[in-house]
Amino acid sequence: MYVPAHFDEPRTEVLHELIVQNPLGILFTHGNSGLDANHIPFELKPTEGQLGVLHAHVARANPVWQDVQDGDEVLVVFRGADAYISPTWYPSKHETHKQVPTWNYQVVHAHGRITIRDDERYVRGLVALLTRTHESTEPQPWKMTDAPKDYIAEMLKAIVGVEIEITRLVGKFKLSQNKEARDIRSAGQVLKDSGKIVLGEAMLAGADAKS
Repeated sequence: MYVPAHFDEPRTEVLHELIVQNPLGILFTHGNSGLDANHIPFELKPTEGQLGVLHAHVARANPVWQDVQDGDEVLVVFRGADAYISPTWYPSKHETHKQVPTWNYQVVHAHGRITIRDDERYVRGLVALLTRTHESTEPQPWKMTDAPKDYIAEMLKAIVGVEIEITRLVGKFKLSQNKEARDIRSAGQVLKDSGKIVLGEAMLAGADAKS
């Protein structure tokens, strides 16, 4: 990924936070059948390994888990907030007319090595963990024990675990950092007012840091 210096986000904790807040990643593999991409929700364990470990599962019917070998290099892309930026939002445009449209966004590329975990204990623990994470905000959180044991056992047989040890994290937070503080602030406020709160607030924070 091309990352100009002013859009580079090197802080591991910031990149981890984006992954946690946007857990649906795109897993890119290049196995025996060639290039492939799968959309998978991941659970990040940040204290495992040097840069964290990603845990997920795929359907047993999905050929990806047989198409790769343990230790193969893979890439998982996580996308945060994004939005179109109009040049009319920049005060400087109305003075010089030297602005053009662009698109701002936050992304993390997690490079790593994959391990296939085709064992019931791992998969059961992973499903329980994912359930706790994503059911935590429900008024009556669903639990695996809410379903019949034999039904859960059959469901677990139908999936295979995937573990990815992160070896490199690349973050690109394109937030108009190459613009004047007043332009960043103005565009950020427009985004925030229009409901793009995450990206808008990130730009406003950048404007404050720059001014």
